[in-house]
Amino acid sequence: MRNLCHLHWFGLISLALTYPGSVQSCAAQTGAPALKTPTATVPSRAQAGFAAIREVDLRANLGFLSSDGMGGRLSLQPGDDAAIAWVASEFAKAGLKPAATDASGKPSYLQAMPLVEYRIDRAATAVTLQRGGKQTVWKAPKVGGSYRDAVDITAPVIFAGFGITAPELGYDDYKGLDAKGKIVLAFDHEPQETDPKSIFNGTGNTRYATTRVKLLNAQAHGAIALLVVAEPNRKHLTNAERAAKIGGSVTRATPLPLQAIRDDQLHIPSLIILDDVAAELLATAGKSPSELQSGIDSNLTVQSRELPDTSLTIHLKNASITTGTTYNVAGLLEGSDPKLAADTILISGHHDHDGQSGTEIWHGADDNGSGTVGVVELAHAFTANPVRPKRSILFVVFASEERGLLGSYYMAAHPLRPLATTRAMINFDMIGRDETASPQTDGLIEIPADTTNRLNLIGALYSPDFDKVVKTENQRIGLVLDDRFDHESALNVFFRSDQFPFVLHDIPAFWFFTGFHPDYHHTTDTADKINYTKMTKILKLAYLSTWNFGDAKAGPRFVANPGSPAGMESSK
Repeated sequence: MRNLCHLHWFGLISLALTYPGSVQSCAAQTGAPALKTPTATVPSRAQAGFAAIREVDLRANLGFLSSDGMGGRLSLQPGDDAAIAWVASEFAKAGLKPAATDASGKPSYLQAMPLVEYRIDRAATAVTLQRGGKQTVWKAPKVGGSYRDAVDITAPVIFAGFGITAPELGYDDYKGLDAKGKIVLAFDHEPQETDPKSIFNGTGNTRYATTRVKLLNAQAHGAIALLVVAEPNRKHLTNAERAAKIGGSVTRATPLPLQAIRDDQLHIPSLIILDDVAAELLATAGKSPSELQSGIDSNLTVQSRELPDTSLTIHLKNASITTGTTYNVAGLLEGSDPKLAADTILISGHHDHDGQSGTEIWHGADDNGSGTVGVVELAHAFTANPVRPKRSILFVVFASEERGLLGSYYMAAHPLRPLATTRAMINFDMIGRDETASPQTDGLIEIPADTTNRLNLIGALYSPDFDKVVKTENQRIGLVLDDRFDHESALNVFFRSDQFPFVLHDIPAFWFFTGFHPDYHHTTDTADKINYTKMTKILKLAYLSTWNFGDAKAGPRFVANPGSPAGMESSK
């Protein structure tokens, strides 16, 4: 067979999809010897797979996946199609069972996800206030928004605090508020986020902080649109300001296209507005924006209210709209126990990145070539082991993460295995670098002086049991584990990767993450900068943790809200 390490992308796709078992691993063709890794402290039943996790494989596979020929793996583009084909071929070669079905109902490694891709007509976006017989019109950059369809709506505006309904906390911004047919204005983030004792996870984020959850909540209350403004008393950058500091891909000459799931459960648009626009909208509220936030933060007293004589027209237009299909790639290793095999441990990453613009290529070696080859490496490791865990393992590499976690939201809504029996999830997103200072994090979070052996764990507060397992298994590996991203809210880290849609379904899920660096979303995120030794150790830790989850009598508990009294008690 022809050496596929030098095969052009469309040849790889054709071979992988037609004869998936025949595609050879580039790493296997290097002829390099396996790394000698001590296995004395690893249980005998897991030693073969543990030893099969090799740095030489990671180097070869990541070099291929982030090469110029892959074109930055932008969703719906040829380079990402090639990445999809490669992952599917590696799952087949490892001997995983196809976990999805194709259009004809036959087993497949590919879960199709129909998308709408669109580019907004920024100049045509407008929000018009009608008050006192006068009109005030705002356009970009005062207001910004996007939606997969054109939007032309006019409706009254109401203020709904932070837009949160959290019954387990006894907190509801919509209590006594009629949102049906209205446009809702809400603050970003959550109440009391600078208070370490806040029931909203102290100084960290909970599931309620993200715009998608606020949108779903507004939609559930009958709203037809959501306006989000940064909290007036904030101690951090706005999301737009933070993104602007990253630079890189967001500054490209041809902006990245937007994408949406074609049959997404979200059916209403959201817009971001600036402080002065919000202040004008709230002029009839009886309190200033700062006073409204202070009223909530002081003792969680709801400040939601109707806004007299406040009606808005929202106009969103797209310059172009196309449709396409991308794929989550999923393979299953069935568990060895007849009863526990119905349970699932999920290991995931995402295969897409930011593509290219002219001669500039966003290689995405760390983000998230590292996670993709990590999932593939573990698939090979578990299938190389003569003994299988009792529970089944679902290996998934998600699509379109960079466009808004689309692949993971889609699979959470269309699960290949029951979510009710999914016991734990380990998600890899950027597991290859040493965390260093960058414009995104400067002044917002403290970075340890030495991160060459450090791994950030995100999500521990939602499952202390999960946290204990990882820390116990790490005694065999020796990484420095860090949970500081669970205790800050400025960077929105908690809901920025593919574990989050599953956390919304009460599944214990951790994001393994080596941290930000100046090459994040820049063309300079290349394979030569990866710390392969640390990456190998991270995968070995994930391997042992998965064994623990796979064989334990019960899965780790999920704590629905770690800041509530019940949540704090259950975490002890």
